Amino acid sequence: MTPDLRRRIGFTVGALLVYRIGAHIPLPGIEPAILAQLFRSPPGAGLASSGVGVHHLAIFALGLTPYLSAAIFLQLATIVSRRLRSWRDRGERGRRAILRYTLCLTGLLALFQSYGVATGLERVPGVISDPGWLFRLTTVLTLTCGCFFLVWLSEQITARGVGNGLALLLMLEIILQFPNAVAGMFQLATQGLLSGGALLGLVALTVAFVGWVVFMELARRRIPVTFAAREGPQETEARSSAPSFLNVKLNSAGAVIPPILTSWIMLLTIAIAFMAGVPGGVWWEPGATSFDHARLLHAAVQALALFVCTIFYAAFVLDPDGIADGLAKQGGSVSGLALGESAAAHLDRAFTRMAILGALYLTVVYLVPEALAAAPVVPFYLGGPSLLLVVCAIMDLDSQVRGARQRFQ
Repeated sequence: MTPDLRRRIGFTVGALLVYRIGAHIPLPGIEPAILAQLFRSPPGAGLASSGVGVHHLAIFALGLTPYLSAAIFLQLATIVSRRLRSWRDRGERGRRAILRYTLCLTGLLALFQSYGVATGLERVPGVISDPGWLFRLTTVLTLTCGCFFLVWLSEQITARGVGNGLALLLMLEIILQFPNAVAGMFQLATQGLLSGGALLGLVALTVAFVGWVVFMELARRRIPVTFAAREGPQETEARSSAPSFLNVKLNSAGAVIPPILTSWIMLLTIAIAFMAGVPGGVWWEPGATSFDHARLLHAAVQALALFVCTIFYAAFVLDPDGIADGLAKQGGSVSGLALGESAAAHLDRAFTRMAILGALYLTVVYLVPEALAAAPVVPFYLGGPSLLLVVCAIMDLDSQVRGARQRFQ
């Protein structure tokens, strides 16, 4: 391992430790004794019923959610806004302009969410030592600054460490839940509530499922591309002696944006159901209870939303017209075209099939953990999008470490 790679790994580990330390620093003005008592309270009591998660009462409580929401919103806005599209095409200058818009929107979302956290905490008796405008102000400033610090920290990891800083911070919060889940599973096995066969079956199914996700994330379609010969200084030479291919990833939509778009749709659906109510029945109960995780309706609506969002975003990422124009500027063309067929039309058909397959893949990734969570023998819940994010982040980290090792050797 080269000194530069060692330094980058050390910086990444140190940044993640800073993130974990900040996640345990409580917000100012909270009574630690009452907070500890609420940690031991049963589900549905105390603070849990107020909608504010007890385990998130720290200076990094908002996490990266406001930044992710702002970035995704602006990315979607480029589809309908010609001005934003023009900024995106201006290179580094346009990227910085979009980043400024993203940070401004992040600040507005963080202020709104942090104020909601402050007012929610004040509704819980005994948690706040001195409720009032001063507590709300300090909570809003603390949570907002914590969110911006995490954005800065993720950028530093990307620039000076290894891996994608944003993905690593999101992944760390997920994988830290694994030890408790594994310990709870073995505890049930020792108590006789979970048989040895069921335990081995869960382990084998988890390993096989993760392996299948890795295989699908590595899946690519290779579209052959030919380049016209060009004349060198002395003689006409081929652009490349090796055949060229356009590699298209099966999951072009990625592991972050489609699940977040789906969560927005689900929140809107639950809000509408809560306000309007639905007819009574086995699955249909008044309000948002029809969309609980244990309900078939919740799984069906979320799977459909995830499928549609994946196809929608993949169509935005895979731009057949733009790719065809780029190939034409480089003197390239797509091989195997029928007579009179344009490259854009050929790529559009290929990309559409890939988008549908990718959407089906992400839907299965979501449905399998949901089916396991509905089984009474499974003592923990890990969402499919969370598992996909962890796998993609680890694969990206491994790829960057290998690349850095080869680059600095």
